[in-house]
Amino acid sequence: MPDFSAAPVLVRRARPADAADFVRMMGRPEVYGNLMQLPMPSEEMWRKRLEGQAEPHAVDMHLVAELGGRVVGSAGLHPAPQLRRRHVAMLGISVEPAAQGQGVGSALMQALCSYADGWAQILRIELTVFTDNNRAIRLYERSGFRHEGTHRAYALRDGVFADVHAMARLHPRPPLAAWPAEPAP
Repeated sequence: MPDFSAAPVLVRRARPADAADFVRMMGRPEVYGNLMQLPMPSEEMWRKRLEGQAEPHAVDMHLVAELGGRVVGSAGLHPAPQLRRRHVAMLGISVEPAAQGQGVGSALMQALCSYADGWAQILRIELTVFTDNNRAIRLYERSGFRHEGTHRAYALRDGVFADVHAMARLHPRPPLAAWPAEPAP
């Protein structure tokens, strides 16, 4: 198991060349078991997904975190497709088990929230998290997310229907238009 204790976290945009790293991370049962991913991901699938997000018209923001030059985490914002929910994005995040507790999740969350708040016109970020994923729940709460409810038997996980919490974060300071002052009469 690599020792990441002294390495700084580098956050950058994901690229198609990261496909093998996604397969390594997402192929671990302790990772995909806490996500809506499936076992045995393929490099081709991840390469195509990442290539699509690199297109000029793509609206998804997908980041990776590196420790010591190794990709150890990923996070993405995926805008809602409905016209009346264009102010909403879904968040997904994963951190390799060996890198958990070393600031990777916090760095990814800070980067995504900063992007959402300052650049992407996102008012609301939504996510679901399995109710037994306490480490992730604490990260989301520290990042300003609040519980909005629990979905019972939400997803099949290793042969058992598991519950998830619905959580969301609203922009802490929604932007306003900076209109010039009206001229005095």
